[in-house]
Amino acid sequence: MKLIYVKRSTKTEIRYTKKMGQLKSRVTYIKKYALGFPIKIVHKYRETYYGKVKDCEDIVLSK
Repeated sequence: MKLIYVKRSTKTEIRYTKKMGQLKSRVTYIKKYALGFPIKIVHKYRETYYGKVKDCEDIVLSK
């Protein structure tokens, strides 16, 4: 078993944008683990309908 490793996981979330309203998208999280416990989220991004990859920082989670 490794002491420190990085793992990628994807889940579906509902995001909200001012222009488009509610948007259901697949969000990928890259997390750093130590001894099997998550330490921090290194990066999170989402893929658009057209295949572009966008950072999740520009999207508001609530209305």
